[in-house]
Amino acid sequence: MSVTDPIVHDIILVGGGGAGLRAAIAAVEADPTITVAVVSKVYPMRSHTVSAEGGAGGVVRTDNGDSLDLHAFDTIKGSDFLADQDAVETFVKESPGELIQLEHWGCPWSRDADGRVSTRPFGGMSAPRTLFAADKTGFHMLHALFQTSLKYDRIIRYDEYFVTSLIVENGEARGVTAIDLHTGRLRAIAGKAVIICTGGAGRVFPFTTNAAIKTGDGMAIAYRAGVPLKDMEFVQYHPTGLPGTGILITEAARSEGGHLKNKDGERFLQRYVPTKMEMGPRDLVSRAIIEEMEAGRALEGKYGHYVDLDLRHLGEKKIDERLPFVRELAIKYAGIDPVKQPIPIRPVVHYCMGGIDTDVEGASRMLGLYAAGETACVSINGANRLGSNSLTELLVFGARAGKAAARFAREKAKKAPPPAAALARDEWARIERTYLKEGGTERIATIRREMQFTMEKGCGVYRKGESIQATCDKLRELRGRFANIRVEDRDRVFNTDLTAAIELDFMLDIAQAMAEGALARTESRGAHQRLDFRARNDKDFLAHTIALRTEDGPHLEYRPAVITRWQPEERKY
Repeated sequence: MSVTDPIVHDIILVGGGGAGLRAAIAAVEADPTITVAVVSKVYPMRSHTVSAEGGAGGVVRTDNGDSLDLHAFDTIKGSDFLADQDAVETFVKESPGELIQLEHWGCPWSRDADGRVSTRPFGGMSAPRTLFAADKTGFHMLHALFQTSLKYDRIIRYDEYFVTSLIVENGEARGVTAIDLHTGRLRAIAGKAVIICTGGAGRVFPFTTNAAIKTGDGMAIAYRAGVPLKDMEFVQYHPTGLPGTGILITEAARSEGGHLKNKDGERFLQRYVPTKMEMGPRDLVSRAIIEEMEAGRALEGKYGHYVDLDLRHLGEKKIDERLPFVRELAIKYAGIDPVKQPIPIRPVVHYCMGGIDTDVEGASRMLGLYAAGETACVSINGANRLGSNSLTELLVFGARAGKAAARFAREKAKKAPPPAAALARDEWARIERTYLKEGGTERIATIRREMQFTMEKGCGVYRKGESIQATCDKLRELRGRFANIRVEDRDRVFNTDLTAAIELDFMLDIAQAMAEGALARTESRGAHQRLDFRARNDKDFLAHTIALRTEDGPHLEYRPAVITRWQPEERKY
């Protein structure tokens, strides 16, 4: 039996990235008596927040004509009017304070010559409102949050612990089970509340900016415990990924004046988003690139068709000051110096607009379970997220979830821990039965590859009922084949074969929620574009998709989007 004694804290926080660390800090500051366990499958500074490049959006400056109402409207319009407007208003109101707080914690925002924080425009914005730290914003934000978290001895980290399930007692979230990767032993980590901040699920696709760790773990463990997922069909393609690797070339490259050009050297966006050009929303720019490819106006290289991102006219000085990381990535991974040559780019899976269904406090439908960041869906992003809102979202709703979880834990102060040891033994028995049985013939890599490529075919930039149905059918087949999975490594220490199998199990659940949601939504809205239903249909689909897990796959329901002040209109730029 690979189970050890349970660990007990007040709040169990899963995920050590930006949202998780912000939630942990908020929780211990809200209540000086509680302890928070931060359980992460990687060391916190390896969390994917560190990869964010371009910046964090918020109305810190108004000398350029910006306002909270403009930020709210840009976000709602960018979402193709599917964002919940009450959540958006909360978000834009609290964003400036979080960004200023982060500077006080040590985030080195870039500054203008007069000393004020610099801002740059991002796609779909009415004014420049994105704060940045050169083009390594996520790296500096995560450093500031991590170093701040070290001040609190009541934040206890469990690095390289892989969470396998949610502990639920009488309908309340009471902790998690997790494999200590150093020893291979399963631990129950119990408490009074749980916050999930595990990021997105881009790895269900073959070509993504997402790190290998982004396998939808947090979404899946909540989904399996009966918590609904919301709007999973909305998956954002970022317009500018390096062909072959999926490495992100930040939107900041276009914000600073970069041009997208086809094989004829034409700035082709004048035919698609003429008033915004390179600063169009990501979904529109991604579709424009695909249309250039299909019209035969793209270039062709080792990894297929692409268009050029041209920065040469910016000059070496500006590129080195504002986009040093872009230059470094292009040289190392494409063999191209953007000072001298255009960078080849193509659309790449980047962000999940959907996630665990939560309210503005980060609370899910299950008592004691909270979520924040990309793993949650409040929703402020609707059908398409505006660039730079995500980094601020993890601050605003990470803080809110931390405070709400602290209040909940305080109310449950006298509640006895659940029978964690017995639950851990049950979970280990499930792991042995599911993944470590003898005689399995299906290889992890084979099923994962087939899942990724069917998702690309059915749930890409453009979608059609026939191809989505084929993806749904293929995913059901893969789910059946997974029952015969083979885990070859039986060692205890850092058994990445076992964790890869569990991640694949999670991803198959997430992929089914995405594909079934896409099949049922017979309209085009934001990142979900149906070639067989080209119009947006507000009459039937101005509503969030709510997915509940069943043995036969997702059961779908719908909930109306919240409209407060901005009525839906045609989305033009």
